[in-house]
Amino acid sequence: MSQETLCIAVCIIDPKTRLCLGCGRTLPEIGSWFKMPSAERQAVMAQLDARMAEAGLAPSSTYAPKKSATS
Repeated sequence: MSQETLCIAVCIIDPKTRLCLGCGRTLPEIGSWFKMPSAERQAVMAQLDARMAEAGLAPSSTYAPKKSATS
């Protein structure tokens, strides 16, 4: 994954909020992500934690694979 994304490869869209449970982006944002200028991607990423919290969704780290003690 690009360093300019918080994608954790858990692409499940919450039907109520229409946000990805893995990263908090919307489907249109996901679809156009690599066409967006870097500044626009950074602006979206800056909103994701607050967006997930406002929607009452768990932060993406809940779904991220856990690192082992040797990783």
